[in-house]
Amino acid sequence: MISNTKEDSSDSDPANINKFADVGLRTLMAFVGIAILSSGTTLLREGNVGLDPFTAMNTGLAAKINTGLGNAQLMVNLIIFVLILILDRKKIGIGTILNMTLVGYEIQWLSSAYKMILPNSINIFTTVANLIVGLLLFTLGSSLYMGANLGVAPYDAIAPIASTRLHIKYRSARITQDVLFMATAFFIGGAVGFATIIVAFFTGPLITHWDTHVSEKVKQGITNFSSTPSFSTAGKQLASVGKSSYYTVRRAYELTEQTQRQLSNYSNQELNDRIERTRNRSKQLGQVYENTQKQLRLLQGEADKRRNN
Repeated sequence: MISNTKEDSSDSDPANINKFADVGLRTLMAFVGIAILSSGTTLLREGNVGLDPFTAMNTGLAAKINTGLGNAQLMVNLIIFVLILILDRKKIGIGTILNMTLVGYEIQWLSSAYKMILPNSINIFTTVANLIVGLLLFTLGSSLYMGANLGVAPYDAIAPIASTRLHIKYRSARITQDVLFMATAFFIGGAVGFATIIVAFFTGPLITHWDTHVSEKVKQGITNFSSTPSFSTAGKQLASVGKSSYYTVRRAYELTEQTQRQLSNYSNQELNDRIERTRNRSKQLGQVYENTQKQLRLLQGEADKRRNN
């Protein structure tokens, strides 16, 4: 989306960035991301396929204390927020405040709207559609709000703090955190289901995909616009993001269509061989992703250590 010319490089110089425009647009990016995340969570909730561990626990808590999801989620967020304020306030930003105050109420409102528009619509088709679209929106929203770099949700700050304080790997801390919240949700009657497990353990690659194809480009567009704020620059950046998004979606559709055409021509043996090769490739890619994440955490840890020194 962004050319690598010398002129563009100078435009992106941090010294030339309009801070007001930069923070304002990144706040808007986080706000939009949270709205998309809430929409995805609503679809998962209304499809009865389960929610992420934190929201699942809060739905159970809301039922126990006879209040709305928004109130219950805000109450739990405030408790975690105070702990983060004490342990590592650097994790807190505008995005933190937006996430902790908006998500629960947005899900509550969108769920009501969903029931009004599609009453009594639960069937195998809507369940599968809600699961797929809900996960895509949930991960896209997560990528956008985190990509704005304006602080993380209180829940998302627990594992990094625990990893640093307890000297354990981030992955171990995050898995332990998700399992504990998932178990709590299950015992208090929260919305635990198939999607809860997917969100807890397998959404990383999807978020990474959105980071690469959407969030990083949006953020770069914000940086470029903040360097030279004008309607012309805004139009160019919006056009670039729209064009990039269009080609991403079109490519995904073409690959799906191509695969569907090929499947009809496979013999049973060819189909089984294809499945086995794809399964092995998936394992290899998973290992590559895990190794890349380890390297990223090591580099980030070294950078944090140098900043603290």
